[in-house]
Amino acid sequence: MSALYIGLMSGTSMDAVDAVAVNLQNPQRPKILAQHAEPPEPELRRDLLSLSQDVAGVTLEKFGQLDQRVGHWFADAALALLEQHGIDANNVAAIGNHGQTLHHAPRGRYPFSMQIGDNNLIAARTGITTVGQFRSADIAVAGEGAPLAPALHHQVFQHNSENRCVVNLGGIANITLLPANTDTHDTSQVIGLDTGPASALMDAWISQHLGQPMDVDAQWARGGQVDEALLSHLLQEPYFNLPAPKSTGREYFNLQWLAQQLSGLARPPDPVDVQRTLCELSARTVAEAVVEHGADCQRVLVCGGGAKNPLLRERLQALLAPRVVELTDDYGLQGDWVEAVAFAWLAMRTLHGQPGNIPTVTGASRAVVLGGIYAPTDRSTL
Repeated sequence: MSALYIGLMSGTSMDAVDAVAVNLQNPQRPKILAQHAEPPEPELRRDLLSLSQDVAGVTLEKFGQLDQRVGHWFADAALALLEQHGIDANNVAAIGNHGQTLHHAPRGRYPFSMQIGDNNLIAARTGITTVGQFRSADIAVAGEGAPLAPALHHQVFQHNSENRCVVNLGGIANITLLPANTDTHDTSQVIGLDTGPASALMDAWISQHLGQPMDVDAQWARGGQVDEALLSHLLQEPYFNLPAPKSTGREYFNLQWLAQQLSGLARPPDPVDVQRTLCELSARTVAEAVVEHGADCQRVLVCGGGAKNPLLRERLQALLAPRVVELTDDYGLQGDWVEAVAFAWLAMRTLHGQPGNIPTVTGASRAVVLGGIYAPTDRSTL
């Protein structure tokens, strides 16, 4: 079987599908061969953002169409990756497709996590076996279905003699605590969890007030001050005090949630101060989770889009001192592509019949093989 895999990932920001081609001949040392970011059509992104926060009145027809539209978006990303870098689809063992999360609800009487983007369509258009719907198998054995990237973090970033923590700063932040260990097969001490918002609230807030998709280099946030009353109010959110394992998403931390928090204040802060406070909230909740779950952590490795936010990184370094805060780029994987690599890696595990979850991270009753395998249609018929 070929060692070449493709990973497709779109997170809570919904700003692009990250597509990577990865050589997994050595699963502990993934080698990124090519990468591509495929932005969605503006109308598709608006529809996805709207649906992820408010499902009232959504028809089955619209939902089904979105599943197909997202499938085409992800297939476009894979095909562009192949074309731009001269990769023969016949040499790719499989695509690992995360899909686009619309709603993540792993607790309650009927737990589920919903990702759309028809895997059959992706397999048909690319001619490549596609592995998708990774989260469902973990939820079926009482897990949260998230986060799943810690399994890759453990393989790539664990150190023999140094306790480490990997922090993914996507729309939602998650951490992976990696105790020093010489046994790469031992995951019994690995801890991982979603800490809360990273960039999702900041992106949504600046979009609402300035019409920009993100606060580039934290330029807007740097012009504001932390509103201590607002920060104190935000930190009272019950999610932050829930024990691990835990996971969350945009269906929880969104502009509606923020509006409710602001309505509880006697005086509404200036919008720029809200932006600065949201940055502080992200840094504070990540740092507190690292200290709580990894007090002996010596090195923090940061990845994800939020790693490019200099203010967020500065605050993490200050709050986590004397721990060293660095980018994963210097330790084997470019931070922008870690999660896409994770789903290529998980696809490999699935094809080999190997478990992809870590029960101590997700809370699952046991380790299980993740995802379904979708065979491609004969390309000659397309």
